[in-house]
Amino acid sequence: MRPGKRLITCPETAATAAVDINIINTFIGPLRLSDCSRWPEKAGCDQACLSQIEAAPADCLVRNIAAAWYAGKRCAICERPIGTIAWHERPPALWAPDGTSVEWTEVAAEELPRIFATHAPLCWTCHMAESFRREHPQLVIERPRPAVKRTTLQPTTAIY
Repeated sequence: MRPGKRLITCPETAATAAVDINIINTFIGPLRLSDCSRWPEKAGCDQACLSQIEAAPADCLVRNIAAAWYAGKRCAICERPIGTIAWHERPPALWAPDGTSVEWTEVAAEELPRIFATHAPLCWTCHMAESFRREHPQLVIERPRPAVKRTTLQPTTAIY
């Protein structure tokens, strides 16, 4: 089982929670949690959510959930495909309805389903440009963006 934060539905509250499993314990004993977004208040729970992880360990992994959400999407600003994600070099970001951008890793994992419903995907390049624009407005010169020229393929009768 791969390490990493996972999203589960808490059996007690029916709300999304972010958990980590004790990876060492998976080799020597039953699956146990090492961390949960509901702890320390609920640290003594019966960990009934582990059945969700055992049933689909890859489907609840946060990185896989994020990759599935970005798959096939285009950047909300430049409209280029997000494409293959370089997680450690150029991770994609999120564009909020108020026009600010944030890296998806800066969002609490348990908030991702809500954020994915309200934010748009943003490529790394546009995220960097928007962050610079927000942090250093005195250094930015706005130029009108050229209109994106889209060509449509014309039907043909050619035989290949």
